[in-house]
Amino acid sequence: MNTKLWLWLLLIVVILAAGLYLVAFFMRRKNQDRLEELEKRKIALFDLPVLEEVDSVKKMHLVGQSQNTFREWNQKWIDISTISFAELESLIFEIENLNETFRFMKVKDAIEEAEVTLKSMESEVEEIRRGLSDLKESEVRNSEAVQEALDAYEAISESVTSDSEKYGVSYKELEKQIQNVERDFTQFVALNTAGDPMEARTVLEKAERRTYEIQGIIDQVPPLFETLDKVFPKQLKEIKDGYEALQKDHYVFENDIVQTNVEKLDGKVRSTLMNLEKLEVDNVGKLNSEIAKEIDQLYDAMEKEIQARHYVNENKVTLVNFLEHADKNNHLLLIELDHVSQSYVLNNNELGKVRGFQAQMEEMQKEFDAVEEKLKNKKAVFSQVAAFYRESLDQLKDIEEEQIETGQSIKDFAPRERDAIKKIDDYELELRTLKRHIEKQRLPGIPSSYLEFFFVAGERVEELSRELNKIRIDMNHIDRLVGLCEEDIATLNEKTNNLIDSAALTEQMIQYANRFRFSHPEVKNAIDRSLSLFSREHLYQDALDTISEAIERIEPGATERIRKYYFDNKDNMI
Repeated sequence: MNTKLWLWLLLIVVILAAGLYLVAFFMRRKNQDRLEELEKRKIALFDLPVLEEVDSVKKMHLVGQSQNTFREWNQKWIDISTISFAELESLIFEIENLNETFRFMKVKDAIEEAEVTLKSMESEVEEIRRGLSDLKESEVRNSEAVQEALDAYEAISESVTSDSEKYGVSYKELEKQIQNVERDFTQFVALNTAGDPMEARTVLEKAERRTYEIQGIIDQVPPLFETLDKVFPKQLKEIKDGYEALQKDHYVFENDIVQTNVEKLDGKVRSTLMNLEKLEVDNVGKLNSEIAKEIDQLYDAMEKEIQARHYVNENKVTLVNFLEHADKNNHLLLIELDHVSQSYVLNNNELGKVRGFQAQMEEMQKEFDAVEEKLKNKKAVFSQVAAFYRESLDQLKDIEEEQIETGQSIKDFAPRERDAIKKIDDYELELRTLKRHIEKQRLPGIPSSYLEFFFVAGERVEELSRELNKIRIDMNHIDRLVGLCEEDIATLNEKTNNLIDSAALTEQMIQYANRFRFSHPEVKNAIDRSLSLFSREHLYQDALDTISEAIERIEPGATERIRKYYFDNKDNMI
């Protein structure tokens, strides 16, 4: 029993030992793989051509800021290639020993430390290589940029020096600016030759900026100078000479704005040339636009007076004739209105309007005489005279239109009066005809509402007759009465026809209803009620409605047949 137990214990120990060995083997193998990876990365980093790149930049013989930058990158590489690489080698050697002695916990920490160190070295080496590359490329960039900038500079210098006259007052300042740029380029070349491309680049950028600024300026200066030196002076002289010629030709200008403004613009041109001398091209461009606008205004002022004089000469006779014509028409219209007002009422203040026209024309004539006096004495401003002519002609056109309208409004008074008188006879004849027509029906009586309306219509006709017999007739009131009489007669015709039709239909309905008198007591009652409304109260429509409703209840459709028969044969029955 004891022997078996010991055997089992021995077996378990062997198994545990084997398991521990396997675990240790695999952990050692894993650490070894990580060490090999570290070794490969270390060799790859060490094999980078950093030393060759350092030597290449060193041969450029850099100075100044470029030299300082190179020294920093070179020192960093020396530190990494000596100290950092040695420390990494030592750490890797230590890890290998720890791994061989199965001290796995320390191995893990040491490997992680080595990986962090190597990653940091890789980043620093990459940064060093980029810095060295920038230094090398800076010189190449400077060479290309300087050629482009120098070409632009030479073009500017050639343009200014070869044709200095077109730059006028700006030439000296442009020459000064070009010399400043030239000094910048000289400094750049010196720095670049001495091996300081980074500092040279800063100077080159300054030279480039100045070059392109001047290039923009010299493109603008010639047209600006041309305008100030030749165009504006020529225009101002032309305006001044033209103004003097117009004055000799007896033109008058309000407030003498032309002479005053020409002097002001001469001074403005001179001050703007001083701004151009300082190369203030943006300000000069703005001032030139303002001067050009003011010069155009002076041209417009003189042209306005010239055109105004033509207009005055061409329309003077027209205005005189139109004024005489309108005055004559107004005089005749006043006579006609005075005559018409003796027989008719003028409701629209026609006399007041025409007298108002007379006052307007008298004022116009007064102003025209004053203008003529100024023209005679050579003191008139033609634009003001032209404005007066235009306003007067427009006013006379309006007066003429209203004169015609007023004359037309009173010319039809007599025809309207005659038409109204004739219509009175027609209305009276219509009333007598309607009265005879009603009497011919031999009705038991006439409804009071009909009689009242008949009398109202007759009184309206009498009122129209009375108004027409007045000494002064109000034709507006006459027209209104005529319209009311027309409406009354039309309504009376309708009421008369309805009255006769209602009475005749009631009689026929009662005759037809008698056949139901004994078989239908309600019909007998309707007949009695309808007869009472017909004979005693003379309400023929109510009588018709009463008997019609009774028949329709007994025999639907019968009333419509009776109505149709009646209207079809009405002319023979009445």
